[in-house]
Amino acid sequence: MATTMYCWRCKIDLPILTEEEYELVFPKSFIEQIREYREKTGVDLRQAQTDVGEQALAIYERITGFKETNPLALYHHRLSLYGPPSSECGKPLRTPAANYCATCSAPRAGSDAGH
Repeated sequence: MATTMYCWRCKIDLPILTEEEYELVFPKSFIEQIREYREKTGVDLRQAQTDVGEQALAIYERITGFKETNPLALYHHRLSLYGPPSSECGKPLRTPAANYCATCSAPRAGSDAGH
């Protein structure tokens, strides 16, 4: 099951997908899914974006139990995009390479940032 943690973009704790879960939500890139959907159904671009987005949201909700409303937000609800939790506030660093916490400014545990 997805890990619940703070999303700095959404400003709330919510389920963040593992790579395996993410692959279920987006087995291919969003653009590729839309292109294939349009070829299969003949719908226009706007309808394809809506339909493919709704499919992704439904899979995310089935996996996590959380009802997200923006399919594009699912791209950053991915565990591999975040760093470890801050040693001070516990919120995840914004990226795996971040040297400090953008929320509390604490340096990454074990780093020489700020010294």
